[in-house]
Amino acid sequence: MEKPKRDYTAVPRFEQGRFQLIAGFGARFTPETALDIPLLWEKFLPWLGKVPGQKDEVTYGVCCNPDGKGGFEYIAGVEISRLDDLTEQYRWIEIQPGYYAVFEHKGPLKQLPDTFQYIWNEWLPHSGHEAAELPEFERYSEDFNPRTGQGTLEIWIPLKPS
Repeated sequence: MEKPKRDYTAVPRFEQGRFQLIAGFGARFTPETALDIPLLWEKFLPWLGKVPGQKDEVTYGVCCNPDGKGGFEYIAGVEISRLDDLTEQYRWIEIQPGYYAVFEHKGPLKQLPDTFQYIWNEWLPHSGHEAAELPEFERYSEDFNPRTGQGTLEIWIPLKPS
């Protein structure tokens, strides 16, 4: 039996992203191991508010450093203001300014993979846009509660300038 398709009527907004330094805990994943990303978040959450140079309570999940075979690095982190006193336990990445399609994910976190499938397999191929070779990221607002899935969760997809 086919699983029911979600009704995706989400139309992205388009934004010019800004330079950001994101630091947190990172690990490499493949499409098969991506379901383990929540475990990385569980490891990182006790450090929230204790990351040197942390700017605010907004958290980010950054997909970066792809290996060309489907593997990628994922960093669960926060925006920081400086690298000076960051210890070696943290992974960090610079997000360069770019043009993004920003999608809001509504619903439980366990449906996040479905939202990504929709964006990459349905929206992007029919949008007239092309993905840029920049990190894509999830942005969890200050009011986001990972246990309930309540609050704002955005998916920022980098696009090539048209």
